[in-house]
Amino acid sequence: MVQSRTVEIWVGIFVAAGLAALFVLAMRVSNLSTFTVDEGYQLVARFENVSGLKERSPVTMAGVRIGRVAAINFDPQTYEAVVSMEIGQSFEQIPEDSVAGIYTSGLLGEKYIGIQAGVADDFLAGGDRIRGGQSSLVLEELIGKFLFNRADDGGSGGL
Repeated sequence: MVQSRTVEIWVGIFVAAGLAALFVLAMRVSNLSTFTVDEGYQLVARFENVSGLKERSPVTMAGVRIGRVAAINFDPQTYEAVVSMEIGQSFEQIPEDSVAGIYTSGLLGEKYIGIQAGVADDFLAGGDRIRGGQSSLVLEELIGKFLFNRADDGGSGGL
């Protein structure tokens, strides 16, 4: 009787640890647990396509996370996506001629914004617009271009 009670306690501990591990995994995948920007400034970029980019997606520079996507909106006059980014205060020296692009990382294909540093002597400040470069790549569009190019060639040729 005492031994079965001990086994039940250990099984309960194991199940609780498994649930805690699933919770941590879910928080990591949803980007809710890492890098909260307490103080910082906001930058804005415009892109033709932000497919797959989400609020709270990382903003990186040279592979280092420097902020998060704060909001994604649509401009009905220019038909562009307007992305607002919260940048950490310690990353205040981003040259004003830097370019932001949307990239994919990892096996799950998480989208993030990567900033390529420019060479200007002046730096971006809160509310400034950073030049938007590479928009999000859409796999369906790439496959369509490949298939139509192959059809235009008469289906001949190699990969």
